[in-house]
Amino acid sequence: MFFIFSGIMSYIYLAGAILCEVIGTMLLPLSENFSKPLPSFALIVAYILAFYFLTFALQSIPIAIVYATWAGLGVLLISILGYIIYDQTLKWQSILGLFLIVIGVILVNSFASVE
Repeated sequence: MFFIFSGIMSYIYLAGAILCEVIGTMLLPLSENFSKPLPSFALIVAYILAFYFLTFALQSIPIAIVYATWAGLGVLLISILGYIIYDQTLKWQSILGLFLIVIGVILVNSFASVE
């Protein structure tokens, strides 16, 4: 039972790391090259928290799985939020690529062995 809970907690930490990394990345344009103190401080804190949570995810999930999931879902979320918040558009080829990233993340995690 402990191993199942530990594995679930690792994925919760991974989700926290992804969320913090996405928040930090979305704050980058607002920091205006680190010239705005509040967004700059917030993005630094978000990145520190992302790596902090990432260390806990790595305790029971292999690094290749963690990194593939972190990068893939981070790119997907940033693309979606860029569209919503910054009114950025994507071509259909980019949307197809994002769809393939999601399929890849699902496949990688489907065959991952959590210790």
